[in-house]
Amino acid sequence: MTWGGKMELRDAIAGRRSVRAYSGQVVDEMTLRRLIDAAVLAPNAVNEQPWTFTVVRDAALLDSISADAKAHLLATLAAGPRTDGFRAVLGEAAFHIFYHAPALIVISATAPGPWVVEDCALAAANLMLAAYGEGLGSCWIGFAQSYLNTAPGKRALGLPEACMPVAPIIVGHAKTPPLPALRRAPEIHWLG
Repeated sequence: MTWGGKMELRDAIAGRRSVRAYSGQVVDEMTLRRLIDAAVLAPNAVNEQPWTFTVVRDAALLDSISADAKAHLLATLAAGPRTDGFRAVLGEAAFHIFYHAPALIVISATAPGPWVVEDCALAAANLMLAAYGEGLGSCWIGFAQSYLNTAPGKRALGLPEACMPVAPIIVGHAKTPPLPALRRAPEIHWLG
């Protein structure tokens, strides 16, 4: 299976990778709508479908959110061996938290609930698999999550205070196909 062609589900699951280098090519609205259509087919608790989707294609707004999210993280990250590495990356002026992807789709929970995070995460998995099936790259941007859950972050996205951004997913055309990631053998405990 080659990057971007038609594929079986197993090929999509095995081939999808986080992409952090994008071409300047725009992703059209119909393609983004197809990704969201796939996301809403995700399993969700009690069929509540507790999500909303915010699509950001404005490069200046993405630049602004990137700068604000970096500043927020630098101010709030606890010290530690792993976070020291994050601080070094976030402190680089040239580092763009969204890797200059042409689109950001933020999946947010519309109201508090016991399983809204899981529901939004399942929608995000569908969206990322659908993106791969469309020949696009995607990446869940964990660096953006804490900032987007602040009042200024929600305002930047035009979200009401009650919404909780869960999954900031960048989408775009990869500069080059990503390399396969090595996976460890799963630890399995059989009962019965």
